Amino acid sequence: MDPITQLIIMAPPLLLALTLHEYAHGYIAYRLGDPTAYNAGRLTLNPISHLDLIGTIAFFFIKFGWAKPVPVNPNYFRNPRKDMLWVALAGPVTNLLLAVASAILLKTLLVVVPAPLYTTALQMILVPLYNMLVASVWINLVLCIFNFLPIPPLDGGRILTGLLPEDMARTYASFERYGFVVVLILAFTGVLGTVIFPIIKFANNLLLA
Repeated sequence: MDPITQLIIMAPPLLLALTLHEYAHGYIAYRLGDPTAYNAGRLTLNPISHLDLIGTIAFFFIKFGWAKPVPVNPNYFRNPRKDMLWVALAGPVTNLLLAVASAILLKTLLVVVPAPLYTTALQMILVPLYNMLVASVWINLVLCIFNFLPIPPLDGGRILTGLLPEDMARTYASFERYGFVVVLILAFTGVLGTVIFPIIKFANNLLLA
């Protein structure tokens, strides 16, 4: 695909994936008693509220990115460590469900409207839709697997913090201030892609087989 076509195809599933990822964090936090995201106007399905400019641009250049994190205040939780684990888990699990749903919808469309039945009008609608669903599977797997990395402040880091003994969790969480820098260095040196892309490719092939 040329860059413009790629942008048109990838933009809708990327916006949906990022928006629902962050909304899921905010919704679970809200259900567990934290109104921070709601009060900040982040408990919304408006993608503009969740977009991070650098994270969105990065997706098109290094093939993974991020949204603006939803604010969460664990002081509102009854059990801050346990509840924060569920909040962190909500984002990548949502992306996994979106990837599965996209793959199921794609396969369903291929059965319901096979290629021999295409007319010119149908082709103009279905071919972009098929491409968007294929992109949706890949994008959501990228966001799911990337965010499961056990590096604070990624969701995987917060999930691990909730599983570790309290003393170890406190020490591990203290590295969060350096985590984003570590992620960027790993990303731009290609180390991160070398680690996660084989997993993403395997999952993608499994869903689209």
